[in-house]
Amino acid sequence: MTKIWQKPEIISWVQIILNSYRQLLDRELFDRTGDELTQSENLFYLDRVVYSHNNSSDPIYNYSNQKGLELWEMDWQQLTTTPSRMTTQPLLREEREQLLQETIAKGYIENYQGIRISRTGKKYQIKDITVWNLTDNKGKFCGQAATFSRWENLTT
Repeated sequence: MTKIWQKPEIISWVQIILNSYRQLLDRELFDRTGDELTQSENLFYLDRVVYSHNNSSDPIYNYSNQKGLELWEMDWQQLTTTPSRMTTQPLLREEREQLLQETIAKGYIENYQGIRISRTGKKYQIKDITVWNLTDNKGKFCGQAATFSRWENLTT
């Protein structure tokens, strides 16, 4: 069975994530050694959360690495059918939307923090988040990605 990170469409999407990060932040998300397949595997197993959503009016998650899937308590099928707003509590969705709009305008945001919820309702304070715009190889906006390595479980 083909693993998620081995699928051609995921390998291509990982390049968009990594290239957009490098272009906007002038540094690499991680050491990009090896070919595109190796980079896809390395991102999937990176020891920090990385996820992205598409550019629809109600963005849907289209990528998460293993750490993100574990944190959101979802499998790949669940993730890729979930609007990204659903990992934010309803009262905090306006704040999240402002963050996404600011990211669209500026290209990226660093040092953001917020409260997110998993599929089963666990709450997390996620910290030191970087959010950036994704563009394809023609420069067309195609979504946004985020990464963070620090979070704290919150009691409900």
